[in-house]
Amino acid sequence: MQRRRLRARGVSLLRWMLTCATGAIALGALLAVHVFPSSGVPSISGALKLREQQNGIGRRGRWRWSGELRWTQEFAPPQLSKLSSSAKKLNSEATVLELSKLWKSPSNRDFAPCVAPTSNYLPPSESRGYLVVYTNGGLNQMRAGISDMVAVARLINATLVIPKLDKRSFWQDSSNFSDVFDEDHFIQSLSNDAKIVKKVPKELAPTTKVRIHFRSWSGVAYYQDEIYRLWDEYKVIRAAKADSRLANNNLPPDIQKLRCRAFYGALHFAPKIEALGKLLVERMRSYGPYIALHLRYEKDMLAFSGCTYGLSPAEVDELTRIREDTTYWKVKDIDSLDQRAKGHCPLTPKEVGIFLSSLGYPSSTPIYIAAGEIYGGDSHMAELASRFPTLMSKEKLASAEELEPFTHHASQMAALDYIVSVESDVFIPSYSGNMARAVEGHRRYLGHRKTITPDRKALVRLFDKVARGSLKEGKKLSNMIQEIHRRRQGSPRKRKGPLSGTKGMERFRSEEAFYENPLPDCLCQQRSQGNGVAL
Repeated sequence: MQRRRLRARGVSLLRWMLTCATGAIALGALLAVHVFPSSGVPSISGALKLREQQNGIGRRGRWRWSGELRWTQEFAPPQLSKLSSSAKKLNSEATVLELSKLWKSPSNRDFAPCVAPTSNYLPPSESRGYLVVYTNGGLNQMRAGISDMVAVARLINATLVIPKLDKRSFWQDSSNFSDVFDEDHFIQSLSNDAKIVKKVPKELAPTTKVRIHFRSWSGVAYYQDEIYRLWDEYKVIRAAKADSRLANNNLPPDIQKLRCRAFYGALHFAPKIEALGKLLVERMRSYGPYIALHLRYEKDMLAFSGCTYGLSPAEVDELTRIREDTTYWKVKDIDSLDQRAKGHCPLTPKEVGIFLSSLGYPSSTPIYIAAGEIYGGDSHMAELASRFPTLMSKEKLASAEELEPFTHHASQMAALDYIVSVESDVFIPSYSGNMARAVEGHRRYLGHRKTITPDRKALVRLFDKVARGSLKEGKKLSNMIQEIHRRRQGSPRKRKGPLSGTKGMERFRSEEAFYENPLPDCLCQQRSQGNGVAL
């Protein structure tokens, strides 16, 4: 009887020990899976490294740790785990594909430069006199004016004297033509189009000269009839201004092609500017594909346009005083909110940050700020910098010694920005000023490189909804912004004519600028013919 009791106790003890052992094994396995990471689950540092390599982003533009486990990974049976791994791979490939689209240029549809003269184009005829040109405005306004004056010299049989750059504008730049442009290249490359000299001959110093404001947006008849007659009385004609002196449209094909040869081919920057510009491009490329952002949030632009949205009362007063004290800025009283609602204001740095994030660019995207000094400095750049920390500029990419020869010359500094912008993977202007139009046109000329032009009027309405809380940042806002800009990426299209209903000078002002889009005058579609290609 006692033996039976002892045997029963032994069996019970054995069962209890087996139960404990089973529980311990189960507990150990559970801890191994959920507490101690296995080699198949990346560490935090490994996940962060992988995340950077994949260049992926979360739904709201923030990084997500790629080692984070989903419920399907934690609890799924082996066969389902394999399926979720395949899905993850497909999702990763889709993300890479989506990111590649952000950098891909639109199809150029085989359009290429065609600026060679026609068979009827003859060398320049005998000169009737000298055309002295005084340019006006910033760098790109002057470049457009100079190119137009090359065409005008051709139309009136003039010898063009190397133009004089504007030294009285807002920037007070003392640069001469040879400081900004390659003077010898300019003369030689246009030798079959117009005679160009560096100075008016000394023997003509005592002769009478005429100073004239050429009529804005004029055609061939104005120059060949009204201006050409001046040679009967004068040997030297001085053009007081150079901007917008030629019509955008309805000019002879050879004159249009000449304007393009001058703007895109003859007006090379001075060798020292070209050298540093190319160096800046190389340094930007070391960060990977980059966006050149023409952030026109500078004191002169805000004062001129009256765009003071989001600024402090003291800043508004400062900009208003500048506008009132600048005599050649004709419009003094401006309603800032009305300007902004109509899309006439440059985007603020904060708005640009929302825009870029909504387009899908990850926070690691390198961005080159093509601009002068941003108004308000870091205080106005903080929100853009928080979204896109890799904000670069010529001042950050180059040493003080490298920049020193250019620092006090606004046109030369702008030329550096121009070079980096033309060569960028994506160009985005915050405002459609002279720089933006010139870079966009040049990129079209070079193969329709990707240029995203913000629809500021539509964006302002969306940003105001975000500010009021009726629309949140996220997928919905991104989809709306991406759809608005789907056809604003720089693909080939003909230059836009005047707005319907406009008349007089307003009609010409409403036209798309010639140098903003040189199609169809200077770009032709290549067509395959047999084994060859013909223009």
